[in-house]
Amino acid sequence: MSLDSDQVLKIAHLARLSISESETGQYASDLSNILDLVETMNTAQVDAITPMAHPLNMNQRLRLDKVTENDQRDQLMDNAPASADELFMVPKVIE
Repeated sequence: MSLDSDQVLKIAHLARLSISESETGQYASDLSNILDLVETMNTAQVDAITPMAHPLNMNQRLRLDKVTENDQRDQLMDNAPASADELFMVPKVIE
């Protein structure tokens, strides 16, 4: 599909792009090449291809769901500048 300068200017207007008259030739060529590529891709026979969520047929290795760290709440609360009822106290930022 071949685009002319008027079509490129209309596309640029719709996309809110500012392009000069001298650039329309290059943009027309580039956009035409993209549309030709899309048309070529549309002709590909994909009926026998099963849709996949991922291109590699692999299982994800997951770790066991178990606790691996000790409770460090007391140590962390000791480092807090202010705390109350096992919560960090922070300055009020919204009135």
